[in-house]
Amino acid sequence: MKLLDTFFNLNVLDSALPALLRGLLITLELGVVSAVVGTLLGLVVALLGLYGPRWLRMLVRFYIDVLRAMPLLVFMVLIYYALPFVKILLPAFTCAVLAISLIASAYVAEIFRSGIEAIPAGQFEAARSLGLHSWDVMRSVILPQALKIVVPPLTGNAISIMKDTAIASVVALPELLQQATSQQALSANPTPLVGAALIYVALLFPLVRLVSRFEARGKLRSGR
Repeated sequence: MKLLDTFFNLNVLDSALPALLRGLLITLELGVVSAVVGTLLGLVVALLGLYGPRWLRMLVRFYIDVLRAMPLLVFMVLIYYALPFVKILLPAFTCAVLAISLIASAYVAEIFRSGIEAIPAGQFEAARSLGLHSWDVMRSVILPQALKIVVPPLTGNAISIMKDTAIASVVALPELLQQATSQQALSANPTPLVGAALIYVALLFPLVRLVSRFEARGKLRSGR
């Protein structure tokens, strides 16, 4: 059947599989590093935006709004091609991590901000009445409660980050999509792209189900 031979050619997929697996490894490394850096940076940005001086809160607001409006593709190309003009030479992997992490941090900052603001003000006052300093209040009382609220959206954001790694192909990083595209050109057959899509689904499906479970659990709690 022509459809199967064109899009699901097992011989083509078998020859492309080693390259796809190499690309998958880079995708995983890029996704995990970007998610960790973006989450930690986003937490710092959220705290500065909530508790910093007025001028810093305005700067954080500008940072968040600009990065959330910036297309990741354009931002990654700017970092990769513009930095060498100011004598900053970075590997493609570092440029991709920088671009994905910075934009992810803007979304993570908003997630943490909403989670922290959801904690009743009485929690802050009660902790301070015990003699805890502001940092101790945040670390021991507020953040543990906020984390329970933000875990589902943070997991969803991690899924988006993992899919965004495909954009790193524009800076010639041999991640999964770049490898699939190269194999498609070599074989003159789109089967490697279909294989890459199936790998993405297999990789992200458990996370998608995890988010759904978190959301269902949250609805049950809110309904009580």
